[in-house]
Amino acid sequence: MTNEGMTEIAPAKGKLGVLLVGLGAVSTTFVAGVEAIKKGLAEPIGSLTQMGTIRLGKRTDNNVPKIKDFVPLADLNDLVFGAWDIFPESAYEAALHAGVLEKGLLAQLRAPLQKLKPMSAVFDNHYVKRLNGTNVKEAANKMELAEQLIEEIADFKKRNKCSRLVMIWAASTEIFMKQHAVHCNLESFEKALRENHRSIAPSMIYAYAALKSGIPFANGAPNLTVDIPALRDLAEENNAPVCGKDFKTGQTMMKTILAPGLKSRMLGLHGWYSTNILGNRDGEVLDDPESFKTKEESKLSVLEYILQPEVYPELYKDFSHVVRINYYPPRGDNKEGWDNIDIFGWLGYPMQIKIDFLCRDSILAAPLVLDLALFLDLAQRAGMRGVQEWLSFYFKSPMTAPKLYPEHDLFIQLMKLKNTLRYLRGEDLITHLGLEYYD
Repeated sequence: MTNEGMTEIAPAKGKLGVLLVGLGAVSTTFVAGVEAIKKGLAEPIGSLTQMGTIRLGKRTDNNVPKIKDFVPLADLNDLVFGAWDIFPESAYEAALHAGVLEKGLLAQLRAPLQKLKPMSAVFDNHYVKRLNGTNVKEAANKMELAEQLIEEIADFKKRNKCSRLVMIWAASTEIFMKQHAVHCNLESFEKALRENHRSIAPSMIYAYAALKSGIPFANGAPNLTVDIPALRDLAEENNAPVCGKDFKTGQTMMKTILAPGLKSRMLGLHGWYSTNILGNRDGEVLDDPESFKTKEESKLSVLEYILQPEVYPELYKDFSHVVRINYYPPRGDNKEGWDNIDIFGWLGYPMQIKIDFLCRDSILAAPLVLDLALFLDLAQRAGMRGVQEWLSFYFKSPMTAPKLYPEHDLFIQLMKLKNTLRYLRGEDLITHLGLEYYD
């Protein structure tokens, strides 16, 4: 398939401000990682934008540039960081507390990390019950909180001489919420902000402030947030790309790798039992049943969409899928994901797969934050707005157009992402048909 022409993309001139909601383990690992890479202390391992390549043309052309050389992405040296958090500690102190990175490495990055001090956060203990902090905004209503954020966004941009901004939610999982009538359009949403309606969570206030300011927003948690008509419409109206939700890191990443393989070989599934132990702030928050419900919904949806039991009832009808998350403080950020997978093959004979993934949650999430910041900025400069389904690769519960089911297969997601980049640059899309080599 051929794209007729190249999409006009504004150059990545000037500084790109990356505004982070939450300055915990993920955000500090991300910022410290970028600073370490800039100093030549580390490589950007795990980042598709920095290390990934993209094939152009035929396999015989051997034309495989790096993605960062193919599309005009912001340079890492042009990134400027800002953050909000309920705790007042600098990024350096927060990184020490998170315990993800070695103290020796953090000591080498102390100067830039100490400069990053969080603005006071929009926070309500009703939505995240296991956390309490002192660095919290006060206002008469939620609209006033949003207006405070909008002012801070504008001030940050001016003070840091940024030409562009993106905002990424890297804060905690909120309680489970369903769409409410106040989410149906922007008028009812703004009325609900003024009336302090319970169906407006803090994450929605941040998203509203970002989109009102015309800047892209990515949701790294399973919260409802921007996945509502009012904020999707606002994103379209203000030419702001949005994507989410819930960073795809440990256990779910493995599911999106393994499940497509089982399905491609037509192997059946009786059940998939998953349990996690982790001891960071995320684990503490998820120890609350209402926050866990939000995460559970995100994790459970993956297998249903990949395996399509309605299409393959002989293989996947009524399979058992159980997810558990246990808060275990000694483990810190070093999460352990254990899976027991009961499959069956030829003539119905049973088999088992067992996985014990000793992963580091924030180490897996940090490069996703980098890629999303750079790709969202690219999307806006290319005139793309609203839901960016081509960034599904990064999420457990990808956003899509209304009434369109999400694509969870990691390999299809990657193909979609790279074909979007090819499309933007006027290159042939890759179908992998390959008949041209044999005609």
